[in-house]
Amino acid sequence: MCCYALVVVFRHGNEANAWIVDVKRAWVEDRCATWAIVNPVTNEVLGRVAIQVKPAAGSGEISYWVLPASRRSGVATRAVVAATRWAHDVGLHRIEIQHSTANEPSGNVALAAGFTEEGVRRQATLHTDGWHDMRLYSHLATDQAPSENTAG
Repeated sequence: MCCYALVVVFRHGNEANAWIVDVKRAWVEDRCATWAIVNPVTNEVLGRVAIQVKPAAGSGEISYWVLPASRRSGVATRAVVAATRWAHDVGLHRIEIQHSTANEPSGNVALAAGFTEEGVRRQATLHTDGWHDMRLYSHLATDQAPSENTAG
C-alpha cells in the first residue's frame, strides 16, 4: 500500500495516541486505510474518509464524515472519489458505501461520487437510538471511473 498522512485532533493525549496506534496497525495489516480531509490552504481538518479493506475478497467499504461547517461544499464527495480511485488502484474490485436511511445527505455524496444504489438492508445496523435500515451503494472497478467532474 502507499504512504499516508494523518491529522488528528483530540482533547486527551491518551485517546489520541491509542487512536493513532490503532489506525497505523490497521494500515500495516491491510485492514483499513484512513485519511484526514483537510483544507489545502489552511491545513484545517474538515473531516475523515476511510476504507475498511478485505484484500482477499477484493472489496472494501468507505465511511466518511465532515464537520458541520464544511458540509454541502463538495469536500466529502471529492474525498470519496479519491478514496475510491485509490482502492481500485490497489486492486479492490468492489467498493461499498452504506448509510442510515435517516441520513440522506450521505446518499447524495455516494451518488455524486459515481456509486450505484443497490437497495436497502432492513434494520442492518444498531445505532444508539435503535436499529436503522441501511441504504447500500457500490462502485466496481469495471464501472466508469469516478472523476472530479462528478464530484461537484
